[in-house]
Amino acid sequence: MQVTPDQSGHEAYFRTPVPPTRSGMGAEGSTGLSKAAGQLRGVGIVNLLRAKYRWFRTVLEKYKHTPYTKAEYLRKSGAQVGENCFIVPDDVGTEPYLVKIGNHVAIAKEVVFMTHDGAPWIFRDDVPDIQVFGPIVIEDNCIIGQRAILFPNVRIGKNSVVGAGSVVISDVQPNTIVMGIPARSFGSLEKYREKCLQRWAQQRPPDTVLESGETWWNSRHFAENRERLRKHLLALFRDELG
Repeated sequence: MQVTPDQSGHEAYFRTPVPPTRSGMGAEGSTGLSKAAGQLRGVGIVNLLRAKYRWFRTVLEKYKHTPYTKAEYLRKSGAQVGENCFIVPDDVGTEPYLVKIGNHVAIAKEVVFMTHDGAPWIFRDDVPDIQVFGPIVIEDNCIIGQRAILFPNVRIGKNSVVGAGSVVISDVQPNTIVMGIPARSFGSLEKYREKCLQRWAQQRPPDTVLESGETWWNSRHFAENRERLRKHLLALFRDELG
């Protein structure tokens, strides 16, 4: 904005004329460009709202499921998931179609599925679009502990245990317990089974109530059994806990 005195000595305010563009457009052309820019901004806002709406729907879809029904959600994303699974994570990596999970598999929270190798980044000066991928397969009756990381091109054999925090970079043989960084075989599965049975025989509350054919988790007495368990364990570990 420019200020000049008029004939009466008062200041008059006026806009500096818009200079013509290379195409010869003056103020009218500039107005047209402004309108076009406004329309583009409008389109951007609409696209943003649509993206937010899709994100909101995805979040709602995730929260519809429990760990016992998460398999249904993951199947929609492209993963192959068997029956009777307990899955806490909301996703199985950026390429879910490269993940196959068998029957009766438990996956704890914050487990990471890495179906691609990020290291080829350092070769992109030579091959700008280089990417490397690999599948992850978990066979029947396995458990993957909290915060385990599964690398691409890994198969976890049936009846196996992956300890919490482990980094699995190679295949896990069936009937194996692995843990560590990188994950290595740790003890005998049969010995671990015997130890667990012995411990549960001591730790199971004697007054536990289960209906015929029901498990600890789906019994209608779950809450009462949990309270019985709390009291029983506190008594059992009284010396250790002081």
